Amino acid sequence: MTPEDLAQWMYARLVDQECVYQDESVDHALYPDGHDALYKVTDDGNIHLAKEVLAAFRKLDDENVVWVKPDRYWRWRCDTDEPGREQRG
Repeated sequence: MTPEDLAQWMYARLVDQECVYQDESVDHALYPDGHDALYKVTDDGNIHLAKEVLAAFRKLDDENVVWVKPDRYWRWRCDTDEPGREQRG
């Protein structure tokens, strides 16, 4: 699986579910084969998507998708959102 493959999966999940959580995206990268290039493990043991995956995902739709940092998921932009990619809820 490539970063682009995972980004495409994430986007399809977003279309189907209207949001996609980072944890489920990491799980998709980890299982069944553990694609090491798709995620990073921090010093405190947290797992995050690799920058290459995030860049590929952003290329798919940079304007209509937002990141909700407190809950660690992406969703579609709505009228009440502030400018920028990162939103509070």
